[in-house]
Amino acid sequence: MSAAADSIHIDDLEGPPVGLQSGSALLKPLEFVSAVLLTLIIGLLLMGVTSRYVLSLPIVWIDEAASMCFLWLAMLGAVIAIDRNEHLRLTLFLNMMPETIRGFFSALGPLLVATFLLGMAWPAYEYAVEESFITSAALNIPMSWRAAALPAGIFLMALLALRDAYRGAKAQDLGLAVGFIVVALGMLWLASPSLPALGNFNIIIFLVGFVAFFLAIGVPIAFCFGLGALAFLTFTSSMPTIVMIGRIDEGMSSLILLSVPIFVFLGCILDATGMGRAIVEFLASLLGHVKAGMSYVLLGSLFLVSGISGSKVSDMATVAPALFPEMKRRGHKPKEMIALLATGAAMADTVPPSIVLIVLGSVAGVSIAGLFTSGFVIAMVLLAVLAILARWKARGEMMEGIRRAPLKAVGKALAVAGPALVLPFIIRSAVGGGVATATEVSTIAVLYAMIIGMVLYGGIRPGKIYSMLVETAALSGAILIILGTASAMAWTLTQTGFAFKMAAMVTDLPGGWITYMMVTIAVFMVLGCVLEGLPAIVLMAPIMFPIAKNLGINDIHYSMVVVTAMNVGLMAPPIGVGFYIACKIGNVSPDEAMGAIWPYIAALFVGLLIIAMVPALSTAYL
Repeated sequence: MSAAADSIHIDDLEGPPVGLQSGSALLKPLEFVSAVLLTLIIGLLLMGVTSRYVLSLPIVWIDEAASMCFLWLAMLGAVIAIDRNEHLRLTLFLNMMPETIRGFFSALGPLLVATFLLGMAWPAYEYAVEESFITSAALNIPMSWRAAALPAGIFLMALLALRDAYRGAKAQDLGLAVGFIVVALGMLWLASPSLPALGNFNIIIFLVGFVAFFLAIGVPIAFCFGLGALAFLTFTSSMPTIVMIGRIDEGMSSLILLSVPIFVFLGCILDATGMGRAIVEFLASLLGHVKAGMSYVLLGSLFLVSGISGSKVSDMATVAPALFPEMKRRGHKPKEMIALLATGAAMADTVPPSIVLIVLGSVAGVSIAGLFTSGFVIAMVLLAVLAILARWKARGEMMEGIRRAPLKAVGKALAVAGPALVLPFIIRSAVGGGVATATEVSTIAVLYAMIIGMVLYGGIRPGKIYSMLVETAALSGAILIILGTASAMAWTLTQTGFAFKMAAMVTDLPGGWITYMMVTIAVFMVLGCVLEGLPAIVLMAPIMFPIAKNLGINDIHYSMVVVTAMNVGLMAPPIGVGFYIACKIGNVSPDEAMGAIWPYIAALFVGLLIIAMVPALSTAYL
């Protein structure tokens, strides 16, 4: 799968944790178009890389053409994700509600999504019309060809949301939900003349209260942000909503983000070819004979495999089936294995080509090459604290009958895994050394993985490749729409002047940058639990990073603290989504694993404090 595969909501955990979902037959044409668009993007970027680095002849129109295809891919992918129910949402609180009211909120969620989308449809159309007066610099065609993706995707998503509400709810619940929305809109319209006088209290009402309510009733996170921002602009200001469309466009279509679907596709190739399993088997032959050896193999595999796939879900799904049977045989308890798996995946999220790092670099304006270089070192710090805990936990491990693998077997495993082991270092060195951008490297990595997979690992069936392309489009669309609506909400928040007031308040706190680091850790651990990684970053980075810079904190150092704190929250029960995904992959009850994970969370937290207090760990190798 991919980093976008982290956008799995808790309901999905009842099905296969990793695999391809089937969409409606009516959307098959859109799936085909999405697969073609992704193939075209990869082909265009490969052509650009080849022309620039081999022929020394840059093709100036490639970035424009890829950008146009990218926005269409993102919007169509978001449509497919709605059809497949793959948008990230939190259902913990919804599932805790009594059956008598759960049906009402289950109907209300899709109707709220449809309300937001229908409210944005006309502004999106106006935005596309306005873009028709702008001509692209290289291709010399109206930019409406690109912008038309927004109204088309929004309208199709609205239709599917209405379909889901009609299919999934009883008539009585549906009627009550419609009535609730009409009454709520009417009350807000009547109150709108007096709302501007409330000032920043409107932030609490709309951007905190409304968003929290939508999140609690299971509305997908992307649309929670969108609904909050749209309601805030509509009822408390005279700002036209077309501005919000522009911010959504800007948030989800940056050229840096072109690498997102390509690394997603690379993760699919990793799964399909078995390259990740080859790495696991090599490490097992090397370290499997020592005490806590299989724990070291699990952590090392997550470290290396993440450097190829960039995905926590893909990492866990590759490593767990290969190692858990042997770990059980040696006396490891399933709940301990899940705890190590979840926290190891959190550790690995700083290993390039982490899509979290790519998005953070795009949103906060931080060097991706610097993030990739620092990410390796930071992951090693977290790897060390988890390995120390794993060794202590394995003090009673049963080692009877365990023998060191023959040197010949180790050499054979290395020969098989070698081409896969090279890939993460190619990615890191090319980007970190400034040889190529993350987007260019992602296309090279896909070509390398396809060729190596075909020659050494048995290749991939054409039908499987098509399914992978469609899955990549859906998962990328789900993640990019979050980036778009989170950007719109972040912009709305900054327009209130809240960021300046927060900066003044934090600057006056005693303790200087150390106090701010502690505040940052607390904020991103909480947001990591509730919002998952990417939306938390997009929402808070525009506010938090300028304050950190004013306090003299290095951008790369601050980024490593943010990403690590966010991942600790992501894996922390009872809300952290990543914890539940790990439980499903390992087939262990969350109730059983919940008690076992806290020592590992504590180890990660110790590593996080070390990273926060020792800036040189993040900056010494830049």
